Amino acid sequence: MTLAINVICKDKPGVLRDIAGIVAKHGGNIAYTQQFILERGVHKGKGSVYMEIDGVKDPGALVSDLTSQNIVHVVTTSPSFQEVYGSRVIVIGGGAQVAQVAMGAVNEADRHNIRGERISVDTIPLVGEDTIADAVNAVSRLHRASILVLAGSLMGGRITEEVKKLRKAGIPVIALNMAGSVPETADLVVTDPVQAGTFAVMHVARTAEFDINRVKGRRF
Repeated sequence: MTLAINVICKDKPGVLRDIAGIVAKHGGNIAYTQQFILERGVHKGKGSVYMEIDGVKDPGALVSDLTSQNIVHVVTTSPSFQEVYGSRVIVIGGGAQVAQVAMGAVNEADRHNIRGERISVDTIPLVGEDTIADAVNAVSRLHRASILVLAGSLMGGRITEEVKKLRKAGIPVIALNMAGSVPETADLVVTDPVQAGTFAVMHVARTAEFDINRVKGRRF
């Protein structure tokens, strides 16, 4: 069972180390963590440390131990990101195409989420080879990223190289039917942006029969 905790703490060196040490003392294995400084609200200026932890036998004791530390202000538990937001479909590219892909993805995700799935759609419209290449490179570092759709009219060069790396990392890539070398590298090429978004969600969904591996290399 995964335990998700959020710790509001002091912003000072060594705090993350101390929190991780307490988690380890309780037998917890940190499967995911993120931390940042809060910029608003009653805890503005304090640190926020979110962790998803496996192997904790007594969550209450862990929370109590963390709360007792003078570096900690508040400890709360919550459902994990997987439980709330589920698998992530990432859409990157030009504004108009991204909007159409997102429409197809959101409509399809709604059908599956009604049945109990959790699929979220993340989009960012970008312009320029290096900007898009950097965004593609970052996808493999995104928590729960399951598939990428590249939506544009021309993509190649550095973007193609990053697509190759992403596929090696185990994240499939769907590309719109566009100019450039990206379509030759993608797992699947789809002409209709709405359908591309639909395919992406269908590949991720457990309640769908579509598997991108069965049509890899094809164009629709």
